[in-house]
Amino acid sequence: MVFKLAVGLAACAVLAACGDKGHPATASAVPAVADWRQVATKIDRDRLRTWREAWVAATDKARAAGNGPALAAEGNLFDPDRALAGAVPPPGAYRCRVFKLGAHGTATRDFTAFPYFDCRVEADGSVSSFFKTGGSQRPVGMAYPDSDTRAVFLGTMMIGDEKIPLRYGRDSGRDMAGIIQRVDDKMWRIALPRPQFESMLDVVEIVPVR
Repeated sequence: MVFKLAVGLAACAVLAACGDKGHPATASAVPAVADWRQVATKIDRDRLRTWREAWVAATDKARAAGNGPALAAEGNLFDPDRALAGAVPPPGAYRCRVFKLGAHGTATRDFTAFPYFDCRVEADGSVSSFFKTGGSQRPVGMAYPDSDTRAVFLGTMMIGDEKIPLRYGRDSGRDMAGIIQRVDDKMWRIALPRPQFESMLDVVEIVPVR
């Protein structure tokens, strides 16, 4: 799965396309302006406005399918009201893991946890960038400060052997929008409400490389 946030997700040789800092050319995908509202599409503004409703519906469905213990085992990660100061992870190397909650359709389960992958966060002026370093699906995007306890992620998905990220807003099927929060001393998450495929909610756990 998924993301310049400022979480850099392997070297230029691994990435399909790299900028001068060794990451995908996120600037060509998402504008690095100060206010995310100047960038977000109407569809994504609606998704972000109702993120908590999507969270509750997805976690309720996951628990109803018997996944309550799995959610509880992740501690603060799945507490929707957990939001500490310092919403954007500092620049550096991280490990990321994706959880899909609330099956959308019949092809997936109501709770799926994927293995960790390498990711990276980098500063880009007043915003930050987040990207995954390998794989067939590589999210690329920006983290926009919104308050001390919340930031907004806007990005797009690179697929297969694509060398240049699709510009955000050009294809709603590729656009990504989420809420970034710090949930523990050294743990952050991106909650992506109502993603285009498979689930009602995607949660990306972000922790420093040990």
